[in-house]
This record gives sequence, C-alpha cells and structure tokens, in this order.
Amino acid sequence: MAALLPIFTAPASDKINRSLASPASPFSSIPMEEEEDFLKVLRALRDAARRVECGRDDGPALHALLALEASADDLLAGDPDLGTLRRLLARIGALAWSIRFAGEGGGVVGYLRARCRRCKARRRIKRAAGGVAGEIQAWIDRENVARLVAALRSDGAADASARARLKELEARLLSVGRFDSRLQRALLQHGVFAAVEARLGDPAVGDGCAAAVLALVRFNKDVFVGPVLMGRAIGALVASASTSPAPLRALNGLVAAIRSPLVDELHARGELPLLVALLCSADPRIRALALEFALRIGYYGRKEIVDALLAEGLVKRLLCLQRSDLGGSFPETYDPHSSPQEKSDGGIIKGVTFFAGILGWRREEEDDGSDAAVSSPRPFVSAVARFAVQVEVGEGLSQREKRAAKLEILRRVREAAVSPAEEATVLAEVLWGATP
Repeated sequence: MAALLPIFTAPASDKINRSLASPASPFSSIPMEEEEDFLKVLRALRDAARRVECGRDDGPALHALLALEASADDLLAGDPDLGTLRRLLARIGALAWSIRFAGEGGGVVGYLRARCRRCKARRRIKRAAGGVAGEIQAWIDRENVARLVAALRSDGAADASARARLKELEARLLSVGRFDSRLQRALLQHGVFAAVEARLGDPAVGDGCAAAVLALVRFNKDVFVGPVLMGRAIGALVASASTSPAPLRALNGLVAAIRSPLVDELHARGELPLLVALLCSADPRIRALALEFALRIGYYGRKEIVDALLAEGLVKRLLCLQRSDLGGSFPETYDPHSSPQEKSDGGIIKGVTFFAGILGWRREEEDDGSDAAVSSPRPFVSAVARFAVQVEVGEGLSQREKRAAKLEILRRVREAAVSPAEEATVLAEVLWGATP
C-alpha cells in the first residue's frame, strides 16, 4: 500500500485536483497512463477500507486511509461529491488518534474504562471504513462512467478504451447486489444509455454495447425498459444479429427481462421474420441463439405472434435444424472443425431446462447466466417438440388457442417431413414428449 501512496503527491496531485475542479472535462489534462494509475490507487484504497471494515487488517490498510485523510485538503477539495468522504476520513483520523493517545487511567476500573473506550473507537472505525469504501466505490463509478461516455463519443479514436470500459461497466452492473442510487445517478447524469445506444451495430464496440444495454435493463428495469422499447436499440440489435452472436444474446436476455411488452414491440415493428431467418445462419452459435429466441417467443407470444412465426416457416426451419450436423436423430453432415464441449447439467437453452418423460415436459427458470444453448453439443435436438411445449405451457395463449396452435404445428410437421420415419418420430415427440 505504501508503494501506491506517492501517486498522490505533487505534481500528480495538482493535476488530479485541477481536473476535479472542472467537472465538465474530467482528467482532460492527464495522460491515459496517469488516469489508470489514479484508478488503481482508488481501487487499492477501497480494498483497504473494506479490510478495515472487516477487521482483517488493522495496520497498513488503516495507515493508507490515514495518509489519504492527511492529504484530503489537497486531493479531495473542489468536488462536492467528495464531501462525505472527507468527513468520514476525518472521523477515522480522530478515532485513531483517540485510540493511540487514550490514557490507561488509575487502577482496575480506569484500565477497564480505557479498554472499553478503545473497543468502541475500533468499532466506530470499522463502520466509518465501510462508509469510506462505499464513497470510494461511488467515486470510481463516476470516473468510469464519465470516461466510458467520452470514449464512446470520440468517433472511434478510443475504441480500445471504450471496449474495456464497457466490460467494466457490465461487470459492475452485474455485481451490484442491491440497488445503488449513486451508481444510478451517475448513469443518468452522464447519459450512458444514449451513448451506448448510439454505438449499437458498430463493428468496433457493438458487441460490448449490446451487453451493456442488457446489463442496464437488469440493473434497473423501471428506468431503462422505456428507452429500450421506444428508442432505436431494438432495431439496431436485430440489424446486427446476423453478424455476431452478442446482439442476439442480448435480445434473448431482454426478452427474458421485459417479456411480453418486448415481444409485442418486435412483432409491431416487423422484426420477427428477420430473427426467424437466423435459424438458417451459417454460424452455429447464431443458430443456437436463434432457437433459444424462438422458444422464448413461443412462451411469451400472443396468438398473432405464434401464428406469424408459423407462417414464416418456423416448423420447417426447426426440422432442418434437427437434421443438421448438431441435431439429434437425423444427422446429415459432420463438421470436423467443431470442438466438442461439455454439456450443461440437464439444460438445453439459457434460462430454461427441459425434462422429457412419459407424462410430458416441465419448465424451470434459472438465472445463472450460462450460455447452455451455445455450449451444448446438441442444441437442436427435438427442436419442434421443444417449441410446441413452450407454446403449450406459455403465458400468451388461452387453452383453446394452445390446442389450435398445437394442431397447426402437427399439420406443418406432416407437410415438412421428408420421410415417414421422420414424421412419425417428430409427431410422437410433439404429442407425448421425447425419450431421454
């Protein structure tokens, strides 16, 4: 920790102080290397505060916080957002001083009273250190968000920095255990969603932007679902889904998070035919994610949407997938370049686990974030039956509509099957469930 503290000395502290005094252009005069060093020091101080809070480190970590408190007038002045941090550091300094210079008193009673005062002061230091860790994390969030927006708006001059910042933002949003109002304020103040949305579809940073949109929606649906449904994010994700798996993966996550409103919006915009066409993509990862998307649409879609999927030849495409090299009962070719991967525990698609049996199928929700649809060695096995099950147990259709949809699926299976054996097998799977 002591090796990191010289970064806070002049002339670096002067540059940092000047940048803090001008929020409109943070760190505009500091080279990129010094910016990263500054963030490294902030992260180290945050970790030191957490160690003090947990009581695991009462020496170097506490000394690092005391050194920051001693330089607070130079380092933290000029930014109103750091006022609470300064007060907490001053409280830690005062409590540490009281522990160090507390008298022993006279006799046993005086010794016990002094010991009690020191124990209370240590507990208060731990509580204050927890506040310091939160304030420093909020500081780090503000700096990362500001730099991400600046990199995204730099017209390609800082694409490498933007990709790194996008990954960091995604990891931060996914790691938040509960709602963080200060992080939310930073996101809205700097206009993160608008900056990310503007770069969707960009080959340089589009994948990271797609993942960031999904992370923002998961972080706070009340704030970010509206901009997703009303803005250009959906169209940009659909338009770029044929070139990379990331946009389609984000769409799957958005459908799982927003559900029927997003499905209805996709249908109203006429985007579903383009997404169904991805089942014929040359990239097996896109085909697997497109199948996952079709299953989700079948679960949440209304009658008009399910009918639109079937009219687009969904059943025929799903049968072709079952005959493909990654299919189940009707393989035609084998790709020697595909690497075998470990199959997920009982799962076929992300967020949905299917169990086949004599009595039918059962659906379970999982939020582990795994890409089972892509990692499974046979992601297209029993694709038609799985879609039929999703429609049958889904939320968008009434019981009468579900029976009509199942009959329509059976009719289209008879039309699209290439052999009596295939027709009999698929019909049995749809009617009774596939054998394990």
